[in-house]
Amino acid sequence: MNGDWIIRGRDGRLSVYLPSDDAVLCRAERAPGGPWEAPRTVGGGQKLRPGLAIGQGADSYAHLVCWGSTGPGESELVHSTHFRPLLAPLDWGPVGHPNKKGDRTGTPAVAVDAQGRAHIFVRNKGGGVSMRAQKEKGGWDPWCDIKGRDVQEDLAAVTGESGRVELYAVVPEGILYWRQEEPGSQPVLTERLEVSVRPGTLRALATSPENTTLFFTDDSGDLCAWRRGAKPVTLLASAGPGPISAIRCELDGSDCTLLAQRSASGRVVFAAYPSEEESAGAWWTESGPQLPTDAKVSLAVDAHGSVVAATMSPSTGQLLLSRRKDEPGLALTGWREV
Repeated sequence: MNGDWIIRGRDGRLSVYLPSDDAVLCRAERAPGGPWEAPRTVGGGQKLRPGLAIGQGADSYAHLVCWGSTGPGESELVHSTHFRPLLAPLDWGPVGHPNKKGDRTGTPAVAVDAQGRAHIFVRNKGGGVSMRAQKEKGGWDPWCDIKGRDVQEDLAAVTGESGRVELYAVVPEGILYWRQEEPGSQPVLTERLEVSVRPGTLRALATSPENTTLFFTDDSGDLCAWRRGAKPVTLLASAGPGPISAIRCELDGSDCTLLAQRSASGRVVFAAYPSEEESAGAWWTESGPQLPTDAKVSLAVDAHGSVVAATMSPSTGQLLLSRRKDEPGLALTGWREV
């Protein structure tokens, strides 16, 4: 999955989105902090391909994007909006193919601007990036090629505190960075960072009114943080092979960035530090049981302002949750199955 898959809705309830065979399942709290409803299928009977992308706007609406199968060797991107956790998401609507027709070209990414418009990004057949954005009054603008070359599978899309959309992509020699210069404009390729990157490890987060921070693992296994116009900073050694999850939250009265990852030992690890102050240092703390190798981790902040951590294993279907205790530090409750 690309993006946070546990999110807080407009009514304060948490929702999770779980790929399942050729569909996406959704589960939601019946009340904030309360029991959870049973899984239900998102978007009707559309047969889906691997690679779900999830984005959320300032209005708290969830935007889901995935490849839908249209026939042998043929796919198109489809989109659904989920307005509130206890409402049914909209049926999957076609968004088309960046090359008009063909098979899946890469895992999509989606970000939502300040006006609530979803921006969908995906690698195209030529190895660059194509995007399509919602119009403010409904419908979609045409597909456009925003350039790039030899772009790899996964992209990281993010909306800054300004409401402008930004995008990061891995290429063989480093990372490409696009940003909107003005709200509603087409993102422009503005910077290229020469660095070694492990594919599939990008995670972007808005960390201040001016900046977004990109987290990635380099070829030596270090987790790095990078902001435009600066050099990347080594934060700490990556705990496992996959991407991290990252959120901003308040810990003991300070604005902090919290990271989580499935470690090589199979447990979830957490690290926190003051936002954009990587020089303060960070270290991993293990939590919870050992998890299957395909387990994924995601973070959210609930209606009461408390951190919630979730893990999900596609192979077992097991969903586990833990919440921060009401005490100093980052002490968590015991992990429980939902």
